[in-house]
Amino acid sequence: MAESGSGLSDPLLCLRHSIASNHPPVPTSSPDVIASDPEPNLAIATHLQFTEPSRQSFALNTPTRFVSSDKPVDLRSIYFAWQKKDVAIPDYFASAEQLNKQLSASEGAGGKVQHLVFVERLDLITWLEGASDESEYIKGLDAEATAAQATGSAQVASGAAGGIATIPSGAAGARPGKQIDPRLAEIYKGERTMGDRNSVLRGIKPTDFSHIRKTAETFLGRSRNRAGPASTTAANIASNPALVSLPKKPGRRPDPIILLSPSASSLLRMGNIKSFLDAGTYIPPDSSLAGSTSSANILHCSRLLPSIDPQRPLRFILVDTPEQFKPDYWARVVAVFTTGQIWQFKGYKWQSPPDLFKNALGIYVGWRGEDIPSTVRGWGRGVVSTQVDKWNSHAGVQGRWRDREVVEGLWGAIEESMRNRGWGKEGGPGMK
Repeated sequence: MAESGSGLSDPLLCLRHSIASNHPPVPTSSPDVIASDPEPNLAIATHLQFTEPSRQSFALNTPTRFVSSDKPVDLRSIYFAWQKKDVAIPDYFASAEQLNKQLSASEGAGGKVQHLVFVERLDLITWLEGASDESEYIKGLDAEATAAQATGSAQVASGAAGGIATIPSGAAGARPGKQIDPRLAEIYKGERTMGDRNSVLRGIKPTDFSHIRKTAETFLGRSRNRAGPASTTAANIASNPALVSLPKKPGRRPDPIILLSPSASSLLRMGNIKSFLDAGTYIPPDSSLAGSTSSANILHCSRLLPSIDPQRPLRFILVDTPEQFKPDYWARVVAVFTTGQIWQFKGYKWQSPPDLFKNALGIYVGWRGEDIPSTVRGWGRGVVSTQVDKWNSHAGVQGRWRDREVVEGLWGAIEESMRNRGWGKEGGPGMK
């Protein structure tokens, strides 16, 4: 719970709002929102103080709505994951282990930081930055707390509780000897104390009207049987907006995954894959023009695939190792970039290349004019082979006009492979 009653009462929403307003929260060792000093050491700090949207403080051991392994993750773990959003997964785990040792020490605040796997951490960071309004790991706000607040406001409005007490004649503070006219006293009995916005609305949100829609459907069905024409029913529904079923909000679509080769000989690595797939330009991975850091092990790019979903672009997750995969993540792997080295598939669900490329599209990218490795050719039609021009440092990106054609061909092959494997608007096979 927040130490202050004003402002947002949910720590996740407070953290997201403070990040959006560029006023990050400050760890402190006291719940006092006025006189507490900052405590940068997260192993000693006990509270997290916010200044936006209002000044308030949350205990760092407060459980949040973010759930990992069916358990709520505390605010300290959430804030620590946000602090380490730009570091690689191994460094993040090492920092978490070091922080847990400091927390368990005699001068530590106690508790333990919970590790988040790479997909959970990516989902959390995307939601906190405002790039996504939905998260499959964040539960909805507690409706009971909202209902209790609205009920209390309604009681204030009706005079059953709260409000401003009237001063009776002769009571302390009243003018001595003053008598209230009986007619005026009768009017005062019918006076109603004004409440806030929730009390004026007299409602407890959210309200479920599904039973009304079911009842209305019964009567509308009888009307169809008697009247016959469908236009009559449509007119009845249009004349009464309360009978119109609200559109069901679509759930979050699982993001497809593209695996890269961790080999140093690969032309496409984490440092240059985004510029290649997004901008259609090949830049060497060790070049400063690549745009991505080679230390990053999680990236994502978006692409509209019209034959799968003509309205919403699909967001692809780009990784070069499956070390943090859960078993169900393999169903989301749609493509694997390879150099033809079989050791790359060690640790994969399908370690045999024929089995792997029956379940995901293989992609080989080499230099134009050089021979394709015999191992790649032996894997058959499950692997798409293409070539790009060698990098010319004098021409730079201005001479890479042929790369776009190669990239468009690869996206077309990925789209066709996903469509053949059952991907649609709501996700892949078994995810809808």
